[in-house]
Amino acid sequence: MADLQKWDPEDKVFWESEGKKIANRNLWISIPSLLCGFAVWLYWGVITVQMLNLGFPFAKSELFTLMAISGLTGATLRIPSSFFIRLCGGRNTLFFTTALLMLPAFGTGIALQSQDTPLWVFQVLALLSGIGGGNFASSMSNISFFFPKKQQGLALGMNAGLGNFGVTSMQILVPLFMTFAAFGGDPMILLNSSGTLIGKIPAGSETWIQNSGWIWLVFLIPLAFAGWFGLNNIKTPDVSPDIGNPLTSWLLISVMLLIGFLTAGVGLWLLLPQEVNGSGFNVPKEIVVIMVVISTVFLLKQLPGAIRSSLDRQYKIFDNKHTWIMSIIYTMTFGSFIGFSASLPLSIKVIFGYQHIMVDGVMTHSTVNTNGPSALMYAWMGPFIGALIRPVGGWIADKLGGALVTQVCSFIMVISALAVAYYMQAAYQSSTPEIYFVPFFLLFLVLFAATGIGNGSTFRTIAMVFPKEQVGPVLGWTSAIAAYGAFYIPKVLGEQIKLTTPEDALIGFAGFYLICLFINWWFYLRKGAEFHNP
Repeated sequence: MADLQKWDPEDKVFWESEGKKIANRNLWISIPSLLCGFAVWLYWGVITVQMLNLGFPFAKSELFTLMAISGLTGATLRIPSSFFIRLCGGRNTLFFTTALLMLPAFGTGIALQSQDTPLWVFQVLALLSGIGGGNFASSMSNISFFFPKKQQGLALGMNAGLGNFGVTSMQILVPLFMTFAAFGGDPMILLNSSGTLIGKIPAGSETWIQNSGWIWLVFLIPLAFAGWFGLNNIKTPDVSPDIGNPLTSWLLISVMLLIGFLTAGVGLWLLLPQEVNGSGFNVPKEIVVIMVVISTVFLLKQLPGAIRSSLDRQYKIFDNKHTWIMSIIYTMTFGSFIGFSASLPLSIKVIFGYQHIMVDGVMTHSTVNTNGPSALMYAWMGPFIGALIRPVGGWIADKLGGALVTQVCSFIMVISALAVAYYMQAAYQSSTPEIYFVPFFLLFLVLFAATGIGNGSTFRTIAMVFPKEQVGPVLGWTSAIAAYGAFYIPKVLGEQIKLTTPEDALIGFAGFYLICLFINWWFYLRKGAEFHNP
């Protein structure tokens, strides 16, 4: 039965007799759907590296805009997605949003078949890829309603952590499937060496970059069927009491997503330079993010009738100070994870794949470093560790308390970010940057591990601090704000690399982590806190 009229996971008899089986089925369909969402959202980090290796006629700064576009859009779409479950139901939402991922996947496969494809086409496809980023909010909100509170740390950690394996899966599968004609079509010839999990691919080799898009259709089509036949809508008063038929739900989801696309698109136009199809106004990125968030929330509020009434009820989360506190703390963990996942491949390529030498008294960064590491061989490891360890973070937090675990992770992130900055600076001033790669990379793995454990611990805190009916919307909202890391971190790193000071980006991030460490202590660990170590 698709619609559940009775659902009470806190009732132990109900949970053991039938609830657990239904909840686990929904969880194990949700996880691979979310995995594909992350893959499609963030595959531009790998695709842009290969576009450089193939000699696509775009500057490095232009390629960085593709990650920024998908990052900003994916984060913005999480705002409406935070409210889909109550309005439209879990089954209706997850089926439709998973099916929508076929649009950017198919379009990317078409566009990458030719190096004559203009930049604006890739930018539109990056915009559409944001659908995958938005799906996290609705998926997490949905799963939060299926499990009892005492198991939410682990359940949400598994959904998010294994779903985040989409980043790692993408960074392994995309380079691999580029090496052979899995779906036919004509190959291109590498101008620079590339790489896969198993080794380097030399210059002069054939590659099928269009498979970056095609491969995800193999998974998305059966997942859409699994979602339709295996997921459930919970139609109880505290979850989704007023959902309509599937067609009505899909229409509503489409309208709310279009609002997110509109506000993100306007924000990107204000932000980007004229030469990359922006306005040229160069509005500061911090102002753009604030404008996009406020305008999206405002426009959603203008939707009529029962939709507005439901949103009014869900918008009560904004009256709770802990919504804003957890938005900041979750940005530290998930925002860092997703931002570094998006930017690490191209950062490795730019910092270690080129020699940094003085020519006529000027430092240059355009000479290919033949001894440089392959970004596609290594970049997957960070997201792999961060995603793998996230359920462990949730499990530890269930035992020790979410705030305590988050505090330890915050401290580790401060130290490791500063250490990464040191080796970034050394590498970007060296003619042999590869000698700094091992410590740089190992420290980045520590940073990823801390973000993963911290992700799991923040889920536990949210589940314990907020009332049941607010947990889902709060998870969605905080994930939306944190997801702007997928836009902000690549943008900052791109800017600082252009200024030849990439280390300044990591120093700035370390400063933010230090602020979060204090906020977490003040509100959740100090003596007299309203919630102590939730």
